[in-house]
Amino acid sequence: MVNKAAPAVPPLNLGVRAHDFARAPLDELIGKIKRHSFSHIQFAVKKSFPLGAPDLSAISPGTAAYFGGAFRQAGIHIAVLGCYVNIVDSDLDKRAKALRDFGTHLRLARDFGASLVGTETGSVGEGYTADNFTEAAFQKVIASVRVMVAEAERFGVTVGIEAGQNHPLHSAPLAKRLLDEVPSNNLQIILDCANLMSPANYLRQDDIISEAIELLGDRIAVIHLKDFIVEQGRIEIVPVGKGRLHFRPILHYMKYKRPHIHGILESTPEPDMEASITFLQQLYDEV
Repeated sequence: MVNKAAPAVPPLNLGVRAHDFARAPLDELIGKIKRHSFSHIQFAVKKSFPLGAPDLSAISPGTAAYFGGAFRQAGIHIAVLGCYVNIVDSDLDKRAKALRDFGTHLRLARDFGASLVGTETGSVGEGYTADNFTEAAFQKVIASVRVMVAEAERFGVTVGIEAGQNHPLHSAPLAKRLLDEVPSNNLQIILDCANLMSPANYLRQDDIISEAIELLGDRIAVIHLKDFIVEQGRIEIVPVGKGRLHFRPILHYMKYKRPHIHGILESTPEPDMEASITFLQQLYDEV
């Protein structure tokens, strides 16, 4: 009898936000990324290299070629080109600038070697406001995302939108509604399950995670891997593996439903990265 080899299990495809490393020259940053064997990054120029982007509007094809070429030569893929802008700002001039800056990132994404530009939705006020939970705020999200997606379609790249507590887009059902309202494959979701947790709902997190995976399914382009604790009635972010997030269903989805999907370690300080990587890999091997 011929023994058939067991099918190869897809590896955990793990990357990191580049700005979770301490600021360093480009060659040192690349060395740190490679030392941890990350295959890809989320890269926000202004956060990692503020002098290279004094304003988001200052990013040029030369900027994209400089950073994109260096990462490409090192074998590091930019899975998400980060563009942190407030797409629902109540100041119409500021909102228009935010959309222009995001459009610049979309036009230059290919020069960076990226195919997805990501952001959260922001706030209609200064920081937290209950006005973010209104239908009017959600309609602002839809209007801005339509503009962003139209530009993305022109350049053959993808808009990645991330839901988060306290934002106008703050739940998986709202993210699904956004996908339905803007029916384009150039719109995808960045899923961060920790961002969906609140002091009021975290004890039901298995239901929230399964709902997000079921509703968003193959429209999830990237998984953010972040952890949290609840302290004095507030969500506090901690290194992955040191908090309360249930990673098993997330890793099961990554392993069996979306093999090779980009997972990005987030908000884990550099000294904790090795332990967090080991934690995720062990769980991934077990599920």
